[in-house]
Amino acid sequence: MISVNVLVDHKKWKKSLNKPQLFFDKILRRFPKKYFYSNKKVNFTLLLSNNTNIKKLNYKFRKKNNHTDVLSFPSFIKTDLKKELKKKEIYLGDIIISYQYIFPNKKNFILEMTFIHGFLHLLGFDHKKIKDFKIMNKEENKILNSIS
Repeated sequence: MISVNVLVDHKKWKKSLNKPQLFFDKILRRFPKKYFYSNKKVNFTLLLSNNTNIKKLNYKFRKKNNHTDVLSFPSFIKTDLKKELKKKEIYLGDIIISYQYIFPNKKNFILEMTFIHGFLHLLGFDHKKIKDFKIMNKEENKILNSIS
């Protein structure tokens, strides 16, 4: 069973997204079966934030002095995933999404895609190299198709 704990630290999220926890629970339930990790308790945290907070975190942890759409902080490196999946309880990490990147568009598709992108980073996917970008993009599209 996989679950997400949704936290909101920017009031505009609550005005734009009715029942954020329910919204993301519904998305997660439609993920492909391989992400359900049967007989395991897998969870992660999603913080719905803003550009100011995400810029501070981006600088603090990545030394990049700019805001971005999403930050992901995996609890472990990709090579440890198989080892972690042997445990009964797994905490994948944290995802932070910026309100200002999502809601000028006012489209849930953008929010869903950003959420999926952040989730895959928790699993060790990356896009620093073109080869890795293609692999991650393909997986994003598989998940997006399953929730559409």
